[in-house]
Amino acid sequence: MEPELSVNRTVGDIHPCYESHDGSSIFTSNPSITCVLLYIFLGSLSFVTICGNLLVIISIIYFKQLHNSTNYLILSLAVADLLVGVLVFPFSMAFTVTTCWYHEGLFCKVRGSFDVTLSTASILNLCCISIDRYYAVCQPLTYKSKINDRIVGMMILVSWGIAALIGIGIIVAGFNQGKCDESCLIDALISTTFACVFSFYIPVIIMLSIYLKIFLVAQKQVNRIQNTKSGASVSKMERKATKTLATVMGMFLLCWTPYFICIIFQPLTYDVTPIAVIETLNWLTLSNSMLNPFIYAFFYSWFRSAFRMIITGKIFQGNFCNTKLL
Repeated sequence: MEPELSVNRTVGDIHPCYESHDGSSIFTSNPSITCVLLYIFLGSLSFVTICGNLLVIISIIYFKQLHNSTNYLILSLAVADLLVGVLVFPFSMAFTVTTCWYHEGLFCKVRGSFDVTLSTASILNLCCISIDRYYAVCQPLTYKSKINDRIVGMMILVSWGIAALIGIGIIVAGFNQGKCDESCLIDALISTTFACVFSFYIPVIIMLSIYLKIFLVAQKQVNRIQNTKSGASVSKMERKATKTLATVMGMFLLCWTPYFICIIFQPLTYDVTPIAVIETLNWLTLSNSMLNPFIYAFFYSWFRSAFRMIITGKIFQGNFCNTKLL
C-alpha cells in the first residue's frame, strides 16, 4: 500500500537541490551551499572513479607483461566500473533518487537499467576474480589448464550476459525503487528478490566461501615453510594475507550490504524509507567502483609502475609496451 506524503512536506524539505513548482519537482535555480557542496563531492567521486579505472584499462592494454588471464578479468571489472563512473554517476547526480522516487518516467527507468546492469556486472566480475584466485592459490599445478584465455573469455561473457538480463528483466517487470499500489506489491517483491539474489547474495556467498578457502590454504602453506623462515617472517606473511583478504571482502560488503538489506525489506514495510537514506546507500554502493582499482590493482607493484609511467606521460615518449614492470 502506498503511504501518503504529508501536504506540508515539500520537495525542498526532502532534498536541498530540488524545489516544488506547479506540483512537480525541479532542480532549484538558486541552490544552497549544501547542494553545491553535495554535487562537488559527488562529481569528485565520479572523476576519481573514471581516472582510476582508466589507469587500469590503459595499463593492461598497453603493457604486454600484463596480458594474462587474471588481468583480463581485472580489465573487464575496470570497464564495468568505468561505465559506472561515466553513465551511472552523472545520471544519479542530474536526476537523483528524489525525482525518480515520485515520478516513474522513462528517464528513471533508463537510469535504473544502467545502474542495475553495470553494478551487477561489477559484482559478477569480482566473483570471477575470486574464482581465478582460488585456482591460482589452491590448485597451482592445474591453474594454467583450468584458467586459460578461452575460459576467462567465457566467464566475462557470462558475467555481462547475466548482468544485462537482470537489468532488462527489472525494466520489463516495471520494477522501481519507489513505492507502488497494493496491486503490484507482489510483483515488486518478486522483482526485488530476484535482483537481490542474483546480483548480490549468490555472488557474495560464492566469494565468501572462496576467500575463506584461499585463506585456509594460504595459512597451511605458511605453516609448511615455518621451518625455513623465522617466526617474524611467517607472522608477517600471515598478517599480509589476512589484511589483503579482509580488505577485498570488507570494502565490498561495507559498500553493498546496507543497500541490499534496505531494498529487500522495502516492499514489505508500510513506512517510507527516508529518501536521504536511500540516496546515501545508493552512492555508497557506487563508491565501490571507485575503490576497486585501488583494491585490485594497487596491491601489485607492476600496476603501480604502470600507473607512474602513464601519469608522468612517459608512455608517450617512446615505445614502452615491452617494458619490464617491477
